[in-house]
Amino acid sequence: MSEIPAKATESKDPSGGARTGAAAAAAADATRASGAGRPGDDGSSGAMPSADTPPGDAMWQSSPPGSIYDYIKVASFSIGADGLVDQWSLRAEHLFGIPAERALGMDPIEAFVDPDLHEQGQRKMAEILDGREWTGVIPFRKPDTADGEGGEALAEVYVMPTRTEDGEKAAVCIVVDVRTLRSIETDLAASQAIFGQSPFGFLLIDSDLRVRRANQRFASTFGGTPDDHRGLGVHDYLTRPEAERVTAVLRRVLETGETITDMHVTGFLPGSDERRHWSINLYRVHSGTGRPIGIAWLGTDITARRAAAREAAAARRNLALLNEAGARIGNSLDLETTARELLDVVVPGFCDLATVDLYQGLLAGDETPPGLADGSAALRRVAYASAVSDAPFLSGGTQVAVGAVHHYPFNSPCADALRTAKPRRVPPEEGGLVQSTLAVPMVAHDTVVGLAQFSRTKGSEPFGDRDRELAVELAARAAVCIDNARLYRREHERALILQRSLLPPGDPVASGLDIACRYLPGNSSADRPSEVGGDWFDVIELPGHRTALVVGDVMGRGLRAAVAMGELRSAVRTLALLDLEPAEVLSALDEIARGLGAPGGVQQATRAARRPREADLSEVYLATCVYAVYDSVTRRCTFANAGHLPPVLVEPGEDALMLDVPPGMPLGVGGEPFEEVEVELPEGALLALYTDGLVESRDHPLDEGLQAFVGALTDPSAPLEDVCDHVLNTLDTHHGEDDIALLMARVQGLPADSVGDWTLPREPRSVGRAREYARGQLLSWDLEPLVDTAELLVSELVTNALRYGEGEIRLRLLLDRTLVCEVWDSGLVQPRRRRARDTDEGGRGLQLVGLLSAAWGSRRTPRGKTVWFELPLPDGETGLADPAEALLSLF
Repeated sequence: MSEIPAKATESKDPSGGARTGAAAAAAADATRASGAGRPGDDGSSGAMPSADTPPGDAMWQSSPPGSIYDYIKVASFSIGADGLVDQWSLRAEHLFGIPAERALGMDPIEAFVDPDLHEQGQRKMAEILDGREWTGVIPFRKPDTADGEGGEALAEVYVMPTRTEDGEKAAVCIVVDVRTLRSIETDLAASQAIFGQSPFGFLLIDSDLRVRRANQRFASTFGGTPDDHRGLGVHDYLTRPEAERVTAVLRRVLETGETITDMHVTGFLPGSDERRHWSINLYRVHSGTGRPIGIAWLGTDITARRAAAREAAAARRNLALLNEAGARIGNSLDLETTARELLDVVVPGFCDLATVDLYQGLLAGDETPPGLADGSAALRRVAYASAVSDAPFLSGGTQVAVGAVHHYPFNSPCADALRTAKPRRVPPEEGGLVQSTLAVPMVAHDTVVGLAQFSRTKGSEPFGDRDRELAVELAARAAVCIDNARLYRREHERALILQRSLLPPGDPVASGLDIACRYLPGNSSADRPSEVGGDWFDVIELPGHRTALVVGDVMGRGLRAAVAMGELRSAVRTLALLDLEPAEVLSALDEIARGLGAPGGVQQATRAARRPREADLSEVYLATCVYAVYDSVTRRCTFANAGHLPPVLVEPGEDALMLDVPPGMPLGVGGEPFEEVEVELPEGALLALYTDGLVESRDHPLDEGLQAFVGALTDPSAPLEDVCDHVLNTLDTHHGEDDIALLMARVQGLPADSVGDWTLPREPRSVGRAREYARGQLLSWDLEPLVDTAELLVSELVTNALRYGEGEIRLRLLLDRTLVCEVWDSGLVQPRRRRARDTDEGGRGLQLVGLLSAAWGSRRTPRGKTVWFELPLPDGETGLADPAEALLSLF
């Protein structure tokens, strides 16, 4: 507040009237010198009359706060008639740093003017006291302050002549620091530059929340000139809800002084329906005294930035969706599961409703379903997902449930998408829930495997071009996974068919054994569907009412393992027909297994094995196998094992035990011989052969599985089918990790009265004696229809033994499902069948045996050889060969 010295009087100088009024109005600080107080020293101020108010009508009033004087800081003092200071204001004390006690009575020329200028100053003072005004800039020394602003300075001084109460001439001096004026000038210029040249919309809003000032940028955006916006409010620019929100924020800023940054405001420009977005910064503006006088509004248009941010957010969302699709789709090799995985990804992140239809022919295993060209082939709905309703998805006005087979009309967008392999938009139904639908063909390797539909309901944003591209990418990824699952299913089914075709059909039948078997392929109950393995078993009938029992497991899975298993099984049957010992069979199988992985076969594999080289495991066929030969006459069983799990034997009245059969090396490794173990099996004993899938899984170690298997064989007298079911139900056989093969046999030896055994001396009379033994035995068995044929064939075999064999001759007849005749001797030379010429007198014996018998052959024995033949039992259906016709056919 300015003060007018109480002793000052108005100048009568004609030219000083206006100046005196302006100076008096600008005299913002009256002196309150100690010892010379005046009525104005209480801090009240008197405003001078305005230019339009006559002097007689002048009235005193408070100067409004926030005036220019708050920034200029005007100081004043008065000079008496003697030229000395007689009044000194408080602001003069602050400006010059001289208290009133010292200033009163001082000569201002001596105190403030440079000594070199004293003479000139005295002349000026005399002129002033003579009634002349003076204005100028004089140097002075400011007092030192804590902020370092002391030192030489310039002051602009306005000296106005006046008179004292006694009529003596005096003067009033108005002093302003020039540096303060320059600072105000600079601040005003900077403010004008910022406000007028700012590229952002700039508003000054007063305490009534009305626009006090707007810059040109704001006016160019909303139209008109800056002055046209003076007095307007936010309701004149924004919609009512947005304006009320902004008004509340403005009041908060004005009341609390809180600064608001990056407040987003939405509105429309005049004459435009396009929604615009602005970023607003608000801060409170204060006067020189610190009193709030309004709010500064700084705004910038961020519409393009918001659009770019939405595009970037959409791109990030799409990338995240594709990343999620890559992680979640294709984790299963099941077609339906893969389709559901696609819908789990897209609903609700991409759409509200979705379905997947696959060609029924592909699901059935067809290579190329009919109707692919025109999109009319039958499709099956395999998956459906909804984020808004559980109602079936409407397609073409009809409801299609999951699992239903349907067709799309030829002219429908869905059929067109299937024909062209390009996405199509499906028009929404009137009054329906869906507003936007994309029909996207699922294309894998240039083949359409099905159709995916993605729909968004009303209230969601319709599909755009970017959404269509994303839908195509998602459908393509799912299509590849579905096609892979289809190819896997086809390979799995073919391998399973191949594997089952190589296993014994039906229930095997063996002499002296009751057989039961189970085969469980790896199933799809695990997280990933299992491939078929190389497990197999076989029951092979051998001469002399003997039986070979085989169980094996080719390491690896899939079609390759199934093919290797088939080759090994065929080799086992071939070797078994040669009537080799079990150890010899496994040795030959080992050579064959090594030959399976070599391009040149067994010999090439043998030669390569002798050269040091690194093994290529991808070409190595390894397998485990246990081979057993059971003789129903002696009830003795000979085992040989190639790295397989040991057989389990359960004798009547005893606990199950694992037979101690040396495991040997797996087939395909080579280099090690195999050992044989012979075990006599008691009548009614139970023998079990199995693969590792029965006793081993991820959750159950092998030792635990073996113990559980042995513990499950508690009742060997129960029917074998029931025993097999009990074992499979007791053990963990549903893990689906590996194939399971189980072969169980109960010993039922050939009764003693079904065996005829004789030893014949090496002499010609033994031929006739052999015929007598055979006739008598057959008659005792009520096999009279076989007597003549059997006598003839026994005579031929015994004669061959006398002519070409060595040592004693042994004749044995065995009766079971067929009649078997065996002739033993000590000779090692095997009989060889040849075709006799018409002029030959002999050489037709073995031909006759082949014509009259169902089968015949020879095998080696530890002490020589055995020649045998087999005759079917007369059952009224199978006719016997006529010996006379057989003899005539030889000529």
